[in-house]
Amino acid sequence: MLWLIVAFAFLSGAMIAAWLVRRITGRSGWIDTIWSAATGIAALVAILAADGDVGRKLAGAALVAIWSLRLATHIGQRSAASIDDPRYANLMAEWGPDADRRLFWFLQAQALAGFGLAVSVFAAVGNPAPFPSLLDWIALLVALVALAGEAIADRQLAVFRKSANRTSTICETGLWRYSRHPNYFFEWLWWCAWPLLAFSGFTPAPAPALSLLAPALMYVLLVHVSGIPPLEEHMVKSRGDAFRSYQRRVNAFFPGPGRR
Repeated sequence: MLWLIVAFAFLSGAMIAAWLVRRITGRSGWIDTIWSAATGIAALVAILAADGDVGRKLAGAALVAIWSLRLATHIGQRSAASIDDPRYANLMAEWGPDADRRLFWFLQAQALAGFGLAVSVFAAVGNPAPFPSLLDWIALLVALVALAGEAIADRQLAVFRKSANRTSTICETGLWRYSRHPNYFFEWLWWCAWPLLAFSGFTPAPAPALSLLAPALMYVLLVHVSGIPPLEEHMVKSRGDAFRSYQRRVNAFFPGPGRR
């Protein structure tokens, strides 16, 4: 399909641009800003190419637009105000003299991940079943709760960082009391809405199982690859025992009651 070639070429080019921006500015946060916007655009291209129910396509396009704009704006504002993203800074330090070359291919892997997410969106909105059904409503609810939860978590962390009266270096207010990374959890939850759209009406869609790629891919990336591991490594180095205590008491990903 032509859209597959267009979407991947666009994502690959966008991440080449992100690599260049990082080299020029020295701020790695722009990488995730560009990825969020580019993945949103690729997903919208996938929606335009799909042949599913028009109502489901419109709902999917609205969800993608809101997600992409919010995330890209949030990360962009944070990147403009900070020196560098510690996750990328640690990677560049580990890679040493070969850092620029390795970062280039690392970002191409991120382009491939964004492409996988776009394919999942295509599989979901390609569902020809009449919209909306019960699963569609559940999907919309899950997506909206996830968007709200991630925005609230980001806001709570921003307020904590700006607080002049804080007595701790670790944010444990609001959602951060129940998960060490509630923003990552809600980001993953948002992608869980797409399989619900794909299987809504129990009408066979074009490769509906591909929609399961989105939550699976995001879980692996956030929990095991580019999310929690490098960020927590940085937090242990910069916060020491305070963060180790936080790790012992609070779940890493799924929100839950604190542990003694």
